[in-house]
Amino acid sequence: MQRDHAVVVGAGLAGLLTARILSHHFTDVVVVDRDRLPGQAQPRQGVAQSRHAHGLVARGQEIFETLFPGISGQLRQRGVVPGDFNSDIDWYFGGHLLAPGKSGLTSIPATRPTLEFEVRRRVTDLPNVVVRDHTEVTALRTRHRQVTGLELYSLPTKTSQEIETDFVVDCSGRGGRLAKWMATQDMTPPDEETVEIGLGYTSARFAVSEDPFGDKIATILANSPKEPRGCFFYRSPYGDNEVEISLTGMLGDHAPTDLPGFMEFVRSLPVPSIYTALRGAEVVDHPVKLTYPASRWRHYESCPELFDNLVPLGDAICSLDPIYAQGMTVAALQALELDRLLAAKRFSARTYHRACARIIGQAWSVSAGADLAYPAAKGRRTVFVRFANQYISALHVAARVDPVLSNTFFQVAGLMRSPATLFHPHVVARVLVGTLRAGRTRSLEPTRSNRVHT
Repeated sequence: MQRDHAVVVGAGLAGLLTARILSHHFTDVVVVDRDRLPGQAQPRQGVAQSRHAHGLVARGQEIFETLFPGISGQLRQRGVVPGDFNSDIDWYFGGHLLAPGKSGLTSIPATRPTLEFEVRRRVTDLPNVVVRDHTEVTALRTRHRQVTGLELYSLPTKTSQEIETDFVVDCSGRGGRLAKWMATQDMTPPDEETVEIGLGYTSARFAVSEDPFGDKIATILANSPKEPRGCFFYRSPYGDNEVEISLTGMLGDHAPTDLPGFMEFVRSLPVPSIYTALRGAEVVDHPVKLTYPASRWRHYESCPELFDNLVPLGDAICSLDPIYAQGMTVAALQALELDRLLAAKRFSARTYHRACARIIGQAWSVSAGADLAYPAAKGRRTVFVRFANQYISALHVAARVDPVLSNTFFQVAGLMRSPATLFHPHVVARVLVGTLRAGRTRSLEPTRSNRVHT
């Protein structure tokens, strides 16, 4: 394979990470996106979740810092306040606060526009990368399962142009272009695995008179079958005394976008202090809603035929439930794998897809597996999934009184350790002891944040 020209379809975070990797291996890299990309940190049409909560879990933070040295400091200058993934966040599961513990894992509660703008600025500064916005790919040129060129259409000028390419990466998001392109070439499209969860995000920004967080960076209520309403509540990087909140509801139970209905949903949350902090606050950005019907995994690793020089990355392969904040990190891990395989003399698309499947499998077991704990969620439930959900529920109970368990759980959720870690005999023993301790406690209402929760 020649290493002259590469094209990335999509200028979201997955596409930008990919462009950073390809810049090591190809003479010229072109990134194409149909959106008009903003010149500042602001939401854009092609990223529907850009108005809602985003977080970069621990493994993702490490990769971003490796690929873009100093980015954590730049984000801090833009108002983003990183913190410890456990001790600097109030985490609630099943309506109860988990025991605090110093995890040593960095969490970056950046808004998507802020993070994407900083990464895009770094990528466009690369001398061999060009980003072409307001442009879409309309056709492939192929020969013997090799992509030889792409037809690009400029939306402003309404003109087409054909460009040659040696390598293409589809980072077009949940829609994914590759499966459709395979169909046009009489290739068997991938099997799809889905978990229907009916998730809804409704988000707004407020100006508050008093800081509701103290020395913490966020309050996060995880959705669960016992407490199906949740939220991400954190400081806004856009202004002093501003906070943002994303309300999350499962299986169609979504927060309304009218302010009275939005506030009533806040009032129904199992942590009353959040409603107290927002009651009477000034609305800066009115509520907006995003629905996420299902998680979807396209199993390209099982396809009988593949393009030799066209691969997908990120949500184009697997779109994970966003409440677990793993999507950006999974894309970053795939980008690292692409980097490793391109360093070899001969690139194998089959090997790449199998590697991506291993990466996705760990995250899928955490997020999609947890979603299947909801009886009304639709998806394939194995015996192990049913057992694991019962066990994880017990672990969350035990983690209310055991910071070692809460740290272990966040190491897995942050993709720093394998899900198998949670089933180690020492962890299982702590879960058994912790559930007994928690059961003997009449009330586990939080005390470590009374300055906030009163």
